[in-house]
Order: sequence, then structure tokens, then C-alpha cells
Amino acid sequence: MITAGDFRKGSTFEYDGQVLTIIDFMHVKPGKGAAFVRTKTRNVKTGAVLEKTFNPTEKFPEAVIERKEMQYLYNDGELYYFMDMASYDQVPLDFAKVEDSIKYIKENEFAIIKFFKGEAFSVEAPNFVELEVVETEPGVKGDTATNVTKPAKVETGATFNVPIFINQGDKIRIDTRTGDYMSRA
Repeated sequence: MITAGDFRKGSTFEYDGQVLTIIDFMHVKPGKGAAFVRTKTRNVKTGAVLEKTFNPTEKFPEAVIERKEMQYLYNDGELYYFMDMASYDQVPLDFAKVEDSIKYIKENEFAIIKFFKGEAFSVEAPNFVELEVVETEPGVKGDTATNVTKPAKVETGATFNVPIFINQGDKIRIDTRTGDYMSRA
């Protein structure tokens, strides 16, 4: 059992016959009245996002989530295919299940796939990835004010804000938890 007061990002629990995972939460202690926990949750099966408030002492059954490291193979236009390296089973996932992390994963790279009762529901990219810049504007000489950034498109098709000195062909390191540029690779 897990209490609402113990909620953290990524916690999963069962509520009204649904399995929910915490996207965001906030413990609120108003000046008048009882404390409560405001949450933003995602339904594991449907992907629907719900905002609910709970009493911190409410208890819920904890959902057991299995995590497997799998290799991203390819995208056929509709589905994204991942392979279990132990059994060589392929798992096709639709865009709704991979949308948060697919922009960080290159083909043949590894990612964590989360399962609930044998059904895959989410993909988690490694915390840090190195991607090559394929398209960006050249930096303007003399434009050196602090924190000047420009958009750069990387090999996965995603666009990130990078410092002005990054050029096409450079490899950059991205923090997948925040989507921020970290450094040159």
C-alpha cells in the first residue's frame, strides 16, 4: 500500500480499477483547513491525464511495474518496434506510448520499457544521450551576450536550444529529464 503523502514522480498505484502513474504532485498546506496532495496523473492503459486531489492519509494498492531494457529497432510510420535482447521478442508500441522519449532515442540504442501485467505502456530514455546536430544556423560573430541560444535539429528529428558556438556536425549531450543541452560530447 502507498499513501498519498508518499507520492513521488513516477509512483504507480491503482485507483478505481485504473492504474495511474504520477506525472507531477504538490503537497499543499493551506493556512485554513486540512492539508492535501494535488496530483497530475497519467492512466497507464489509455494515456489520459487526470488532475486529482487526495487526502495525504488515503491509501492505495501499489501497482507493480516491470522494467526491461530493450533495443529500439525502427519505426514503420505507425508503430515503434523494440526488441528484448534476451528472448528476441519484438514489442510494437504506438506513438502515444513513446512520444515523451522517442526524440532522444536513435535506432539500435537501448531504452527502458515499462510493463504492467505483461503489457508495455511507456518508454524511458537514458538520463543523458549524445546526439549529432544535423541542422543549425551559423553563430553570428560578436553576438556573445550571456546565454545566447539558437535552435538546433539533431539526428532524431527533435529540436533543442543550444549555445551559439555549436555548429552542424557537433555531437551534443542532452539531459532527457529536462530536455536541456548539457555540453559538447
